[in-house]
Amino acid sequence: MTAADPSHIGPYRLIGRLGAGGMGLVYLGRSEAGRTVAVKVVQAEYAGNAEFRRRFAREVAAARRVGGEWTAAVLDADPEAEVPWVATQYIPGPDLHTVVARDYGPLPEHSVTALANRLALALRTVHDAGLIHRDLKPSNVLVTVDGPRVIDFGIARAMESLAGDSLHTRTGMLIGSPGFMSPEQVRGRELTPASDVFCLGAVLVYAATGRMLFGAGDSGLNAHLFRVAEEEPDLTGVPAPLVELVRACLDKDPARRPTPQQIAERTATDHPDEWLPGSVLAQLGRHAAGLLDFAPPLPAAAAMPPAPTVPPVVPAQHDPRVALAYAPTAGAAPYAPTAPSVSPAGAPGGGRRRGAVLIAVLVLLMVAVEASVFAGTYQDLRVSLDLGSEEVLLAFRVYLVGFAAALPLAGHLVDRIGNRAALLAGLSGFLSVTLLECVLAADVFGEGATLGVLVAARGIMGVTAALLTAGAFALITRGVPDPGARRRAFVGFAAVVVGGSAVGRLLTGAVEEGLNWRIGLYLMVPFAVTLVAMTLGKVERRAPAEGPGTPFDAAAVLLGGAGLGALAYGGAVLDPFDEPEPVSAVVTVAGLLLCAAFGWRQRAVWQALAGPGILGGRRRAGSFLALGLFTAALFDLSWASDFQPVVYHELGPTAQGGVMLSLLVGALAGAAVAGRRAAGAAGTRSCVVWGGILLAAGAAVLPLRLDAGGVFAVVAALAVGGFGAGLALAPLYADLADDAPAGFVGGVGALAAAATQAGESVNSGLMSSTAAPDLIAVVGLAAALLAALVAGTLLRPRRVTP
Repeated sequence: MTAADPSHIGPYRLIGRLGAGGMGLVYLGRSEAGRTVAVKVVQAEYAGNAEFRRRFAREVAAARRVGGEWTAAVLDADPEAEVPWVATQYIPGPDLHTVVARDYGPLPEHSVTALANRLALALRTVHDAGLIHRDLKPSNVLVTVDGPRVIDFGIARAMESLAGDSLHTRTGMLIGSPGFMSPEQVRGRELTPASDVFCLGAVLVYAATGRMLFGAGDSGLNAHLFRVAEEEPDLTGVPAPLVELVRACLDKDPARRPTPQQIAERTATDHPDEWLPGSVLAQLGRHAAGLLDFAPPLPAAAAMPPAPTVPPVVPAQHDPRVALAYAPTAGAAPYAPTAPSVSPAGAPGGGRRRGAVLIAVLVLLMVAVEASVFAGTYQDLRVSLDLGSEEVLLAFRVYLVGFAAALPLAGHLVDRIGNRAALLAGLSGFLSVTLLECVLAADVFGEGATLGVLVAARGIMGVTAALLTAGAFALITRGVPDPGARRRAFVGFAAVVVGGSAVGRLLTGAVEEGLNWRIGLYLMVPFAVTLVAMTLGKVERRAPAEGPGTPFDAAAVLLGGAGLGALAYGGAVLDPFDEPEPVSAVVTVAGLLLCAAFGWRQRAVWQALAGPGILGGRRRAGSFLALGLFTAALFDLSWASDFQPVVYHELGPTAQGGVMLSLLVGALAGAAVAGRRAAGAAGTRSCVVWGGILLAAGAAVLPLRLDAGGVFAVVAALAVGGFGAGLALAPLYADLADDAPAGFVGGVGALAAAATQAGESVNSGLMSSTAAPDLIAVVGLAAALLAALVAGTLLRPRRVTP
């Protein structure tokens, strides 16, 4: 520490310098609670660049989402400070460059193998969060007794804002480190996670041989960059068992490089935990002991001295980063200590955050209520418009197909235009169609034209509902960045998914019995207008972290839209208890094949609709599968309850709606219980397993023969089933939100809605109104138990290979 260094940064007291880099200084700090952290402070000259600040805030927000055992977690940040800073978990160990170049030398084969395994696992977690490291090198790999830790993931991207379309910044600094850059990075092309794999290969060569690839440091910069782009690597000295793997990592073609998951599988080993040579372990022990004995000097005076400026940063001589200009800009702003943030970086304040959650829940409720109200006015609408039953059913089917087919496009639009614009566009469309449907009741379009207008209106309403559903999910995910708070925020969301349509049933029954059936449609107008006003007042314009401007994925939109639309059509018209229709069966099979192609593309293409890795691994695939199964079970539970003789024949419309409302009440209670449980894979698995069991228990009551007093048994069955569904769905949605890569949140929300829609479509294709309620309840019971089995099998916490 020097006299020019600040004594505090945010809530952290600085006790020493850890190092320096092209972006700024790194300090060792301690919180008031005594936690040791590494605090990186951005140079003042960069802090004055608005584009740098925007990218820095976005990348820090994304980096906070990175988990995993082999990375240094981002704990705190203040991108809005006069001099931005970020605090990460402090790793008590030297970097890999120091171990190889100064302390020990090239590492033995078993150490390099373990290094490859743990770094691959670290890259997998970084990529799963939607990030690319962009600067993986030995000085960004810290060595500990347990294994290596990767630092500075994703932060390097903020430096690109200083470079425009060029490889170099305006200050002459190269983005990346010679010896550890991929060919596409050298050529200035768009980077994918495969770039990090190339850098991993270069790090392994350095760890095994002590030299940098392609003669970095032995020749001029331009000659070195040419060799990176054009020449084959020299792997002399790399242990023979690792040569082929390292050569594959260093392939010039990114598409031919292995994925981090494949590298981790190929380097998994049962070697004892001591992955490093004994002399290195001893050095690490001395390093840790020195940290424990270190006592920072106490402040000399009670009065705080004037805040110093951040000094110019000169990297250590061994650091291979090319940085040609370090002089501070004239008139650089002095450093001023910042107060600790109440909200995480980029997060809205508490009041605005609660407003965003309320808007999201109300938007989803409005969509569910409108669909239920329209279904409830079926007979009155048919008589008023002088339409046949099949003609009105066509309008229902067009809505379902429009909703399902539009989901991929809706998710993409939410990510590209932002929450506010997407919600306003969806609400405007909803309001316009609702007004049109209100006018339709007067039959002003004339005989023959009414059906066409109605069908078109329901199709547009389905598209609008898809946009609002994806937007509501994204609004909660982006508006509540803390995982624990987000889990609670999804309580209302999950409850509405489970039982929101019951509110529409109750509303329709009440207005039909006491007023006019059209009032249910009319009430949707002020509902939509209120939400437009709330969105304008509470939802911020596009935030910096809302999306990285990913390319439009037309293939995913077409494949997913066509597949989901075909499934929705097949589920709406296929009746297994009636004479089969070959066309509907063919359409359903085609829909399944298209959805499978969409899923393959989502896993294979990094910048696909929902971002990297969202369908990768059993846990995430299990989450989507569980959502579909729970929706199918809920569909059967509601249908079987609705057609129980004791309900259907003895109760009026309002009382029937009241019975169905017990589903929503149970869902709210179950989701609230789940919201209080700790976040994490184990907690989610427990909630989903028990939720499936309870939903099955509710469905098991319905096949029983119920007498006139059996209404209470139906209410109890719905409440128990709703409780189980809410208990399961709230953590499932929260976990998907936690896993959603930055910039792809709308796409993940669309996939979640697609999973529920697919579950309902397939289930309704298997069952139909001609099936007995008892049989429907049994199918629902089986679907709920299958969901519990899926959760128990696929949602187990991941074990990291030692």
